[in-house]
Amino acid sequence: MTPIPVKNNGKELYTYDAIVVGSGISGGWAAKELCEQGLKTLVLERGRNVEHITDYPTSEKSAWEFPYRLSTVLQDRRQSPVQSSCPVYNEATKHFFVNDQEHPYIQEKPFSWIRGYQVGGRSLTWARQCYRLGELDFEANAKDGIAVDWPIRYREIEPWYDYVEKFVGISGQAEGIPHLPDSQFLPPMELNCVETHLKQQIRRHYKDRILTIGRVANLTRGWNGRGPCQHRNLCNRGCPFGGYFSSNSGTLPAAAHTGNLTLRPDSIVAEVLYDERKNRATGVRVIDAHTHEVTDYYARIIFLNASTIATASILLNSVSSRFPNGLGNSSDQVGRNLMDHFMMGGAQGEFEGFQDQYYSGRRPTGFYVPRFRNISPETRSKDYLRGFGYQGRGERAEWGELYRGTSGFGESLKATLATPGPWNVVMGAWGETLPYDDNRVTIDTQERDQWGLPLVRVNFKYRENEINMRPDIKNSAAEMLEKAGFKKVEKFYFDQPPGSAIHEMGTARMGRDPKTSVLNAFNQMHDVKNVYITDGSCMTSSACQNPSLTYMALTARACAHAVSEMKKLNL
Repeated sequence: MTPIPVKNNGKELYTYDAIVVGSGISGGWAAKELCEQGLKTLVLERGRNVEHITDYPTSEKSAWEFPYRLSTVLQDRRQSPVQSSCPVYNEATKHFFVNDQEHPYIQEKPFSWIRGYQVGGRSLTWARQCYRLGELDFEANAKDGIAVDWPIRYREIEPWYDYVEKFVGISGQAEGIPHLPDSQFLPPMELNCVETHLKQQIRRHYKDRILTIGRVANLTRGWNGRGPCQHRNLCNRGCPFGGYFSSNSGTLPAAAHTGNLTLRPDSIVAEVLYDERKNRATGVRVIDAHTHEVTDYYARIIFLNASTIATASILLNSVSSRFPNGLGNSSDQVGRNLMDHFMMGGAQGEFEGFQDQYYSGRRPTGFYVPRFRNISPETRSKDYLRGFGYQGRGERAEWGELYRGTSGFGESLKATLATPGPWNVVMGAWGETLPYDDNRVTIDTQERDQWGLPLVRVNFKYRENEINMRPDIKNSAAEMLEKAGFKKVEKFYFDQPPGSAIHEMGTARMGRDPKTSVLNAFNQMHDVKNVYITDGSCMTSSACQNPSLTYMALTARACAHAVSEMKKLNL
């Protein structure tokens, strides 16, 4: 691409107190917190603008209103083979996913990088499961001698979990589990009869296991001007009721309400600008997604929230004589230690009872069985470190499932298909992946995208610890179902590519030592003090819980620190 002159006239027009790169879960929180603290804040989003309610074009449509009845057609699979592999990608949601042909990257080994380039990012399509990390997780690396130690412990993030939960609105049931701390809950959604039966049987047969309703950012009552959830289970199309939390329905409107927010979509951040004399970042260089015009924006502090892989690529592309391998990369840890949970292993079974019972609505969450392995000496595994948690659901088979194995014709066939089939439960695990130095993101300076930026290379594979966890995942799920009286119990493991959990994290990890980590205890770069990173990049280990709640808490905490440091004139 032919370089386009950078705008440099009227620098004051492009100067803010703070710049936030990205508008997803963590970027939205950074925008809200900084704006509410009085900072004139510029939020840069590389994708298109999406207005809450206005830009949810499929949210009210029925299946028969779509040409292909919500199927993913061959053309979509060809254009977006990676995005279309996501379970929530379909005819009603594909506009919230990138086109793989337009946004290529290089897979050294198979890795599914699922992306949503729009205001709100993947907060419009996330699974909304919200679980705190506990002391067990923050101590794990130090106790196991793995990677580096987290620079914080649970007590330091606990008040920030409280803080963000009171704004987000999370429904769930308090259980008093030390290694899965309770949140500030709205009333829980209800388990159905077969799930309640499984819960009771697990409690009966195991002292170290429980089943609870999924903890989810869907509102069971109106909250902060949003919701409640309508139990439509169409969340991934965007919710016009604000029944679930997203940047679009929550944090960005709060930021805009202050009058301190400037939101610029279609703005691709190429690099962070760095002043070697002052040893600080001065701003970011932005490419207009449509015109390719280049503009520099300036600020006292910069929050990088572009998502794990994208944030790493921005840092690696931000080179100078001080940082020839990427901004803040004196430790050589930027891009390394990429993690993603592994999933799609577990068991399913049928239950013969409760034929006179059914359920109402389409509950937008299932149940959760928290981690029970390697919690204590009694639960220690000789085969692997860490553990996994199950997410599952109990349902009755419906006409789509019954049709394939049902004989008959006419009225009798219709009557059979209109009668619910047997109850079944499916439970699958999300397993912890350890941080490995050579699971990493790099950039390829030879191959470039349509904006002239280096393509991202992802090199990732699961190792012995993750592989050794899989038999236990399958066997433990099957055992619980069998002890609860389920029949036709089948174990499964679908070998999905890494990245499929969409929980990528770890490429700019927090740590105590600048020689082995990128960020300090407040998500502040060791090398460049006015740059903060609070998306998944910052994670030092992955635990097995869904991580978005932790990103939000760390972001709010980091913003408070940044504002405090600014007031002290340290930034």
